[in-house]
Amino acid sequence: MLKQCLLVLFAAGALSIATPFAAAQDSAPANPQSQPSQDHGGWHHGAQDPAQRSKELTKHLNLTSDQQTKVQDIFQSEHTQMESLHQDSSLSQQDRRAKMMDIHTSTNSQVRALLDPDQQKKWDEMQAKREQRMQNRHSDTGSDQPPSPPQQ
Repeated sequence: MLKQCLLVLFAAGALSIATPFAAAQDSAPANPQSQPSQDHGGWHHGAQDPAQRSKELTKHLNLTSDQQTKVQDIFQSEHTQMESLHQDSSLSQQDRRAKMMDIHTSTNSQVRALLDPDQQKKWDEMQAKREQRMQNRHSDTGSDQPPSPPQQ
């Protein structure tokens, strides 16, 4: 049960963190404790700073300054909602996971809506790669739960 709970929390954190790294990082670094302040950082638990996520997405999608501001606001909102959800001990693990996925899906939709068609194409490719990595990690854990459907 604890392993499954940690897996869900890690997956939710990875969803939040992995999106901007999807195009630049094919696998986790050999040393997960390596300096998390690097541009692509080591894998770590917890959410990445919304400003850093916005900066990484700007690199990958060449966001305008207006897009950067809006994306950072969206990421900040997601971060705040996720922190609040982590603090809420009244929810079951399944309910908490469902709400995390809803928050993440909403964030993705809001970000995608800000992008021009070329950026949306790159975004969709990044999301597909992230989803594939998440499915690979999910199958590596040996869990008997089915993988989640792809998000758009």
